[in-house]
Amino acid sequence: MAAPPTVIREAVISDVDALVALEQASFHGDRISRRQFRYLLTRGHARTLVAPEPTGQGLLGYVMVLFSRGTSLARLYSIAVSGVARGLGLGRLLVRAAEEVAVANGCADLRLEVRRDNTASLALFHGMGYREFGTIEDYYEDHMGALRLQKSLAPGPDPALVRAPYYAQTLDFTCGPAALMMAMRALDPALKLDRRLELRLWREATTIFMTSGHGGCGPYGLALAAACRGHEVELLVRDSGIAFFDSVRSEDKKRVMRLVQEDMVEDLEQRGIPIVHGPVNVAGLEARFNAGHVPVVLISSVRIYAERFPHWVTVTGFDDRFVYVHDPLVDVDEGERALDSVNMPIPRRDFERMARYGRAGLQAAVIVGPRTLPGNPSDV
Repeated sequence: MAAPPTVIREAVISDVDALVALEQASFHGDRISRRQFRYLLTRGHARTLVAPEPTGQGLLGYVMVLFSRGTSLARLYSIAVSGVARGLGLGRLLVRAAEEVAVANGCADLRLEVRRDNTASLALFHGMGYREFGTIEDYYEDHMGALRLQKSLAPGPDPALVRAPYYAQTLDFTCGPAALMMAMRALDPALKLDRRLELRLWREATTIFMTSGHGGCGPYGLALAAACRGHEVELLVRDSGIAFFDSVRSEDKKRVMRLVQEDMVEDLEQRGIPIVHGPVNVAGLEARFNAGHVPVVLISSVRIYAERFPHWVTVTGFDDRFVYVHDPLVDVDEGERALDSVNMPIPRRDFERMARYGRAGLQAAVIVGPRTLPGNPSDV
């Protein structure tokens, strides 16, 4: 074969057998299973492109791209080229097709992982403008490490150069503590991020009750937890109502939530923490970020996870088109890994729509500044 095939099309369910055969021939481990292929072709938030053999008897290559709901970040999840088509430029064609699909889906960046010892793939991606921005040790089944690569598909700042390190929440209800931990660590490199601190912050900031299960963390509790650790803090809330009040029906639970918030507000006022009542908008968050502060913002998860629950994220940067955030939740059920939640680009207009929760349209942001007081030594 003298030239790569030029026909690259969307995969369909009838391609599953050929995809599985190519996967088994291309990789010794870490293979995508038949069940995973079927899921990703039919229900997964993904696009799979294939290069069919001219005879129509199989596939010469495929590339799969995963998308994060509500963000502008895409992940090149897998790519494979048949042995008979290697060295003919098909890999480059597939990557270009993946980039075009990502751009068509409004994505700003395309990321992937490559084995440290896969020199051919590394040469391909480096040659196409991808750069390394991290490593993951013991990533593959044989314990080989991975290099993390990324390419910007749109103008903007380097999204890998952020202030905050990443920390994934370890429980369903600890997004607030995890987001706050990332913000505090950005301003205090000595802070140790671990599950003990995550749970301690949750105990301090919880609303006690929510719709079901464990209560989440409200803006007043998170602001108070940061202030207790010596950080300069500013709390932005649109109104003075009880956070998440409309998420419970029991009058007894509502009384408890009211008492908890009143106690937190009193403590914040005694500490001189400013509580600013007004809309939470991108312009205001960007101004505070540029002044050296890190916003922790409440959003509704419906645009990202297609489920309605309150969720906290840490802002890591801005450009003309996007707000970048660390999302503490890694959606494993959707095939995500931690790197998919790092520095996620969200269109500015979409972010303003996300930054409200519930029927009351709760808007809140905890603006974390440098440490100005000793705080609690056990947390440092």
